[in-house]
Amino acid sequence: MAGVLIWLLLGLLFGLLQWPYQALSELGFQLQQGLWLGSQPQALPGCLLVFAATVLLILLAWGPLAAGRGGGIAPLLALDRAAPSVRAAAAARWLQQLSLATQLRRLPLMLLTHIGGLTVGVESPSAALGASALLAIRRRWPGLQPLGSLSPQLVAVIGGAAGLGAAFRSPLLAVAYGLEELGQRSGLPLVLPALLLAGSGTLLATRMGQPARLPGLGLGPLEPQLWGWTVLLTLVGAAGGALLVRLLLPAAAAVKQLLAQRRLLGAVLIAGALSLLALISGGLSLNDGSLSLAAALSGQAVGSPLLLLWRLLSSVLSLALGAPGGLMHDSMTLGALLISPLQGLQGLDSTALAQLAAVGATALFASSTGTPLFCAAFVFTLQGDPALLPVLLLVSAMAAALGERWRGEGWNEHQVAALLDPLLRHTSPAGVEESGGAEVAGLDRRRSGTGLRRALPADGP
Repeated sequence: MAGVLIWLLLGLLFGLLQWPYQALSELGFQLQQGLWLGSQPQALPGCLLVFAATVLLILLAWGPLAAGRGGGIAPLLALDRAAPSVRAAAAARWLQQLSLATQLRRLPLMLLTHIGGLTVGVESPSAALGASALLAIRRRWPGLQPLGSLSPQLVAVIGGAAGLGAAFRSPLLAVAYGLEELGQRSGLPLVLPALLLAGSGTLLATRMGQPARLPGLGLGPLEPQLWGWTVLLTLVGAAGGALLVRLLLPAAAAVKQLLAQRRLLGAVLIAGALSLLALISGGLSLNDGSLSLAAALSGQAVGSPLLLLWRLLSSVLSLALGAPGGLMHDSMTLGALLISPLQGLQGLDSTALAQLAAVGATALFASSTGTPLFCAAFVFTLQGDPALLPVLLLVSAMAAALGERWRGEGWNEHQVAALLDPLLRHTSPAGVEESGGAEVAGLDRRRSGTGLRRALPADGP
């Protein structure tokens, strides 16, 4: 009973810790609405803000604040997935990357990210913050039970899962994310602590920065006449998720090379491209897309199908340059926007469009990440219609299976491989083989077998 109470009290702290990130996300949406989406759009100040914030972000993220670049979960994933011998050799470095000092370096980068409206969400930074906070508590009070009896990698996984769950006020998301993504090898021991931490953290977490979190819609079951559209959107969404990742990996390598050789020129070019995309899209390419996602999940108009292209390009550039964030909301928004060509078709009312938007969001999200349970749970959490949950679970499973075949190496796997690559290159072939090299080379069942990538745009040194 005392252990349960400790987890619940720590969860309250988790809820408070997410306030700065939630406030920064809310700031980004307020700027987007005020400068771009109001009755009198101010395109010139909006473009200048995007340009200036992006240039400064790149110069800092690829310079003095490089440790805070990216979403921050690559070392967390590596702790869980690496073979024991590799983990023993690199654990100290990975744990340092999960320190609170690293999170403080990420904070100014996140401020610039949301001021400039870069196309990333707060999911990965929230998870990294949760992992860092719980690890710091364990280091400061090693005798605190049950925390002190757990291994550092399990503590990190529990903290990461609970951090995301508290940020989005959903213990269900914490458990699903922990089991499917962060703790693939940690398994069931993470479930109860993550559930308790996220559950009590939800009590103090705010609603800021989450415009796509709807009050709970009662759309009802999916009508038979929509089944064909559901299958089509599942296939298109799965292809879209695979395309997102296949564009992102080479883009990240190209951006890294450009910024390594000509940082200022690269910063100006990327900032100019993002500013142009904001201008063309009327500001709808900015931020993680939650405003468009909320409209789509409500069955409202989402604008021209061209917005899909503008947001895809903006997402790829933002993630490739190392903006501190993840692709979860990006991919959900892209999937939800798949309904844009269907607007106005006879027989598709607002309820039908809202249901199909949820299907598209789930399919593209699951295909790009390969975590079907978590993806279906996330879209369900945002839309809040229990009648649609069985359909979303089926769609997510199908899209994830297709995405695994079409996508190849995933974004997170790419970053973990980049962390492991230097270790494997400095280990003798015999040593690697004897210490579980095959296990490291296949560190994730979704890896494509294309070899270890060496470009590290987000969480690298």
